[in-house]
Amino acid sequence: MHKLHDWQVSTPQAFDIQRELAARVSRINEIGEPRFVAGVDISAGRAQGMATGAVVIMDYPDLKLVEVKTVNEKLAFPYIPGLLSFRESPLVLAACERLTVTPDLILVDGQGLAHPRRLGLASHLGLLLDTPTIGCAKSRLCGHHREPGDEPGSYTELVDKGEVVGAVLHTKENTRPLYISIGHKVDLEAAIHWVLACCRGYRIPEPLRFAHLVAGGSIKEKEYIPSREPTLQGKSL
Repeated sequence: MHKLHDWQVSTPQAFDIQRELAARVSRINEIGEPRFVAGVDISAGRAQGMATGAVVIMDYPDLKLVEVKTVNEKLAFPYIPGLLSFRESPLVLAACERLTVTPDLILVDGQGLAHPRRLGLASHLGLLLDTPTIGCAKSRLCGHHREPGDEPGSYTELVDKGEVVGAVLHTKENTRPLYISIGHKVDLEAAIHWVLACCRGYRIPEPLRFAHLVAGGSIKEKEYIPSREPTLQGKSL
């Protein structure tokens, strides 16, 4: 884990950090055949300013849970559009520090390059963890696109200011598409491939689907037993 900057910064300083770090993002694929794939997500609690950061590790290609870690802490950075990574990264990093298994790839519920300054949460975390990351967002932050076909695997390019910053990808029929973008140490073709490879009949790839359930409390870390699949209580995404 690399310390690239302080977290107690002003909004203008955060913008400058994003611009500087964006130049360090690698758009070259370094993913071979991953053994472990992680998913990370955040859920804001009802208590003022509190949130739960969750990371799950799954083996590949079976996509069975290997490890689950959570951290519940106060969010130190205010909610400012475009600066989500300064609000959420410390919590995700705290959860990742508790892992005993090192992931080969991390799927992030957020943007990567598909960000006005080309440094969304996925890219920020990729640099901090020096690990290949893919942004897998449910909504668009910037850019424009044509609608993709409805069949799984169909996608169109997401373009911002003349630059292809991501892909609008259908992972399941009759559902809304996902916004996929390079996080770090991956190219867009590989990002699309691995998102689809990690889907198992749901709109959301399994590592992120489980991370969401863990962050929201449907799966408890203390109740998780590696040898047994957790009960999802009818939850699905």
